[in-house]
Amino acid sequence: AYNIHVNGVLHCRVRYSQLLGLHEQLRKEYGTNVVPAFPPKKIFTLTPAEVEQRREQLEKYMQAVRQDPTLGGSETFNSFLRKAQQETQQIPTEEVVLEVLLSNGQKVKVTILTSDQTEDVLEAVASKLDLPDDLVGYFSLFLVRETKDGAFSFVRKLQEFELPYVSVTSLHNPEFRIILRKSYWDSSYDDDVMEHRVGLNLLYAQTVSDIERGWILVNKEQHRQLKSLQEKVSKKEFIRLAQTLKYYGYLKFDPCVTDFPEKGCHVVVSAGNNELNFQVRLPNEQIKEGSFKVTRMRCWRVTSSVPMSNGPSGSSPAKSEVKLELAFEYLMSKDRLQWVTITSPQAIMLSICLQSMVDELMVKKSGGSIRKMFRRRMNGALRRSDSQQAVKSPPLLDSPDASREPMAKLSSKLTSVSLRGISHSSSANDVGANDFHGNYAFEGIGDEDL
Repeated sequence: AYNIHVNGVLHCRVRYSQLLGLHEQLRKEYGTNVVPAFPPKKIFTLTPAEVEQRREQLEKYMQAVRQDPTLGGSETFNSFLRKAQQETQQIPTEEVVLEVLLSNGQKVKVTILTSDQTEDVLEAVASKLDLPDDLVGYFSLFLVRETKDGAFSFVRKLQEFELPYVSVTSLHNPEFRIILRKSYWDSSYDDDVMEHRVGLNLLYAQTVSDIERGWILVNKEQHRQLKSLQEKVSKKEFIRLAQTLKYYGYLKFDPCVTDFPEKGCHVVVSAGNNELNFQVRLPNEQIKEGSFKVTRMRCWRVTSSVPMSNGPSGSSPAKSEVKLELAFEYLMSKDRLQWVTITSPQAIMLSICLQSMVDELMVKKSGGSIRKMFRRRMNGALRRSDSQQAVKSPPLLDSPDASREPMAKLSSKLTSVSLRGISHSSSANDVGANDFHGNYAFEGIGDEDL
């Protein structure tokens, strides 16, 4: 069997024959010329080298399917991953109560089936809160980790190919929770959400929480004004004032390390307003702030690596030693592109943010409406539109027999965050420019067009 990792987490375990079955089903539905070639069957027992070769071919196959907008968004592919997730974790289909948190710590308990997908759970939470149907798409469910001080560290946005109940319970750790939060970046969409009482309350709770945890910067005078609006229970005015503050609508990440402007700088990264904001502590303890616009990123990738030596020989590498990196190629000036790398356990969540910002920009550019974008009718059932899915993250396969070679590097790629094409590399350090395809949505845009 092969372990499939999605977004850095073991998602499921599948056999070659199951993947072949998926391939045949996709071919029947979409035709031979749409579906990528599948690694062929072999009559004889595979040698270790052939086993590894097949694993690589299957990994590329799964990534190619996931990256194809038609195949990757198809119910056939996503239901295959959901079913395999449930079988691997050996969780039977039954009714359960799932606790979903709101930004203010309030708990919403929903009765769902263990086999309910992300969209079903989101619908159940919305229904429990009386959030109208046409506003559901403005919100998403996120997997978070509760820190010792009660704050939340964002792990990832829950995707359409997973079962939230299974995803959170299979981690066997009470620190992991599911939280409901708005899932768009442009604050002009707040107007749609504020039209309805429940939308307004959710947005207000999130804004208050972001101010309390220091994600939104507030000076004394602004704090006084906000306090007085809170006392008057003027929620709309409170949000309107908050919209004018620095870092409103940004998602703040845990402190991490970057190689910009020089190697080993400590940085706090925030994502919002179509940019990654850096607050860098330089080696001389000076704090420097700067932003990287997504429209100037030529492409980006997420890689993972494990240090070669791990203390005394024979000791297995601890989980915490896996290094995750997000690297993006940035147009620093008209003719100068430079790679910037962030080393952070939240690298995947960072890439999900970048992808969803690009998706939102593309929809606006094409004149699409966010209301229509989030939801559409298909076969009479409501389905979230593919255009706003955060990251089409390809699954990754481990070798079936991990003992065959020492784990010098974990799978090279935890996720590919491209608009088209597949990222592929062999390690975090030796990726050449030709080893991956990236987010080329803005290729060829000159400084004056940015």
